[in-house]
Parts: sequence; structure tokens; C-alpha cells
Amino acid sequence: QVQLVESGGGLVQAGGSLRLSCAASGRTFSTYAMAWFRQAPGKEREFVAAINWSGGITAYGDSVKGRFTISRDNAKNTVYLQMNSVKLEDTAVYYCAGRRTTEMVTTAGGYDYWGQGTQVTVSS
Repeated sequence: QVQLVESGGGLVQAGGSLRLSCAASGRTFSTYAMAWFRQAPGKEREFVAAINWSGGITAYGDSVKGRFTISRDNAKNTVYLQMNSVKLEDTAVYYCAGRRTTEMVTTAGGYDYWGQGTQVTVSS
């Protein structure tokens, strides 16, 4: 069983930056694809970014492309989401997800493990 714990959420002004972290338990983290999703009140869960096992392949949702960057440090069992030029519409609970294969997908149903989420609130 893998446990994922997100951190780094909080309040940030529009145009600012924030970095989310997701720490994973277990020795198999380096073989998992990882992703970030988000969910705003009253909306469906939305794909944000994904990364394959090595970090060599990434993908982004259209709404964050060019502003957010996903990365991972397999030595630290951690995946990151660097959020730059944040907008009011980035306000949501952000979830870290892990997939028991090396290659990523962009649909929530393709992930096996989920964190509890961390709130990101963007203010004007």
C-alpha cells in the first residue's frame, strides 16, 4: 500500500507562485507514474499534470500549460508541482495521484493511489 501526503498549499495572490509537494511512502515510488489533479467547489475533478516514472515525459492540462511544471525526485520519493502566474481560477483542492505502472495517463480513473488533498486559494 502506498500513501501519498500533499503539502505546500495555502493562500497566494494572483500572479504569484506556489510549490506543492507530494511525499510517497514505499520503495516502489520510482516505478510509478504520478499526477496532479484538482477539484474546485461544484466542479468535476480536473487533470492538471502528469509525469512518467523517470521524469522524462510530462503532460499538462490546457488551463495550466506554460504556467505549471511537474517534476519528481525519486531519491526523495517526492513529486512536485510548481505553480507560477497563478490565476483566480486555479483555486481548488489539489490532489496527488499515483499509478502502478511506469507510464502516465491523464484520466483520474487510471490512478490507483490518492492523497488527501491540499487547498490552494488564489486571491485578487
